[in-house]
Amino acid sequence: MLVLSRKLGEGIVIGDDIVLKIVEIKGGTIRIGIDAPLDKKIYRQEVYQRIIAENQEASQWSIDDLDAISSLISPQPK
Repeated sequence: MLVLSRKLGEGIVIGDDIVLKIVEIKGGTIRIGIDAPLDKKIYRQEVYQRIIAENQEASQWSIDDLDAISSLISPQPK
Protein backbone atom coordinates (compact mmCIF):
# COMPACT_ATOMS: atom_id res chain seq x y z
CA MET A 1 0.00 0.00 0.00
CA LEU A 2 1.27 3.43 -0.92
CA VAL A 3 0.88 5.93 1.93
CA LEU A 4 1.06 9.65 1.15
CA SER A 5 0.79 12.73 3.33
CA ARG A 6 -1.26 15.64 2.00
CA LYS A 7 -2.23 19.02 3.40
CA LEU A 8 -5.47 20.90 2.93
CA GLY A 9 -5.87 21.82 -0.74
CA GLU A 10 -3.27 19.34 -1.96
CA GLY A 11 -4.14 16.45 -4.21
CA ILE A 12 -3.18 13.09 -5.63
CA VAL A 13 -3.43 12.07 -9.28
CA ILE A 14 -4.32 8.46 -10.17
CA GLY A 15 -3.70 7.53 -13.78
CA ASP A 16 -4.59 10.17 -16.34
CA ASP A 17 -8.12 10.94 -15.26
CA ILE A 18 -8.63 10.72 -11.48
CA VAL A 19 -7.71 13.44 -9.00
CA LEU A 20 -8.20 13.22 -5.24
CA LYS A 21 -8.09 16.49 -3.32
CA ILE A 22 -8.15 17.18 0.41
CA VAL A 23 -11.00 19.69 0.76
CA GLU A 24 -11.50 19.83 4.52
CA ILE A 25 -9.85 18.66 7.72
CA LYS A 26 -12.01 18.93 10.82
CA GLY A 27 -11.21 17.08 14.02
CA GLY A 28 -10.62 13.44 13.15
CA THR A 29 -12.40 13.68 9.80
CA ILE A 30 -10.91 14.40 6.40
CA ARG A 31 -13.14 15.29 3.44
CA ILE A 32 -11.79 14.17 0.09
CA GLY A 33 -12.99 15.50 -3.24
CA ILE A 34 -12.80 13.11 -6.18
CA ASP A 35 -12.67 14.30 -9.77
CA ALA A 36 -13.15 11.30 -12.05
CA PRO A 37 -14.95 10.40 -15.28
CA LEU A 38 -18.62 9.52 -14.87
CA ASP A 39 -17.98 5.96 -16.07
CA LYS A 40 -15.78 5.27 -13.02
CA LYS A 41 -17.72 3.77 -10.11
CA ILE A 42 -16.65 5.24 -6.78
CA TYR A 43 -17.87 3.80 -3.48
CA ARG A 44 -17.03 4.19 0.17
CA GLN A 45 -15.28 0.99 1.24
CA GLU A 46 -18.05 -0.18 3.58
CA VAL A 47 -20.68 0.32 0.87
CA TYR A 48 -18.60 -1.57 -1.70
CA GLN A 49 -18.11 -4.47 0.71
CA ARG A 50 -21.88 -4.64 1.28
CA ILE A 51 -22.51 -4.65 -2.49
CA ILE A 52 -20.05 -7.53 -2.95
CA ALA A 53 -21.64 -9.52 -0.10
CA GLU A 54 -25.17 -8.97 -1.46
CA ASN A 55 -24.10 -9.96 -4.98
CA GLN A 56 -22.52 -13.16 -3.66
CA GLU A 57 -25.65 -13.93 -1.66
CA ALA A 58 -27.89 -13.31 -4.67
CA SER A 59 -25.79 -15.58 -6.88
CA GLN A 60 -26.29 -18.58 -4.60
CA TRP A 61 -29.44 -20.46 -5.47
CA SER A 62 -30.68 -24.01 -5.31
CA ILE A 63 -32.81 -26.18 -7.58
CA ASP A 64 -35.70 -25.59 -5.16
CA ASP A 65 -35.47 -21.87 -5.94
CA LEU A 66 -35.68 -22.64 -9.65
CA ASP A 67 -38.69 -24.93 -9.11
CA ALA A 68 -40.45 -22.20 -7.12
CA ILE A 69 -39.87 -19.62 -9.84
CA SER A 70 -40.92 -22.06 -12.54
CA SER A 71 -44.21 -22.75 -10.79
CA LEU A 72 -44.92 -19.02 -10.67
CA ILE A 73 -44.36 -18.40 -14.37
CA SER A 74 -45.68 -21.65 -15.84
CA PRO A 75 -49.26 -21.56 -17.10
CA GLN A 76 -51.60 -23.27 -14.68
CA PRO A 77 -53.91 -25.98 -16.10
CA LYS A 78 -57.54 -24.87 -16.35
